[in-house]
Amino acid sequence: MDIRIGYGWDSHAFKPGVPLKIGGLSIEHPEGLAGHSDGDVLLHAITDALLGAVSAGDIGSFFPPGDARWKDADSAIFLELAMAEIVNAGYRIVNVDTTLVLNAPKIGPISSDMREHVAELLGILPANVGIKAKTPEGLAADHVAQAHAVVLLERLEEPGDVQSMSAVMQSQRELEDVVRDLVSQVHGVAAKSPFDTEDIT
Repeated sequence: MDIRIGYGWDSHAFKPGVPLKIGGLSIEHPEGLAGHSDGDVLLHAITDALLGAVSAGDIGSFFPPGDARWKDADSAIFLELAMAEIVNAGYRIVNVDTTLVLNAPKIGPISSDMREHVAELLGILPANVGIKAKTPEGLAADHVAQAHAVVLLERLEEPGDVQSMSAVMQSQRELEDVVRDLVSQVHGVAAKSPFDTEDIT
């Protein structure tokens, strides 16, 4: 069996007056995570793990933090592109395991909802998503949230499981439509495609 393993890590500082999103969920908390996009540390780590597993670069390669188009962007967009990359490479997700490192908020009470939402975004079963949380004891990182993610991919062996190129291209066009809609909502202007589909491996 042809398998790939990817590892991702991300970190964001807490900041007052910013909405908190982790794992695609909006969480009630006095502070959110500072970042150019929505600061979703967990989705960023998973995105990098997926991209790394198929040697497709990292999140910054596709969505540079200095690009105004991604200001306050929903990190689910980044994850969707990473999934298109692994399909393009002929792989699918077997499972994802993650660890959040933060003092607050407590993740335990919402870990089940977070796992289900991440599984939905990835198109896999919740049983194939692990979400754990630890405190940063001894790390001098009390005002920071970190996320570690490991993914396991397997190659699609059955011809029927592999998307045709036209299906892949359609997926990419749909991704671009989502990106354009997002940018339009954020900035109130029509946006051009953030990347050239010819550059997607």
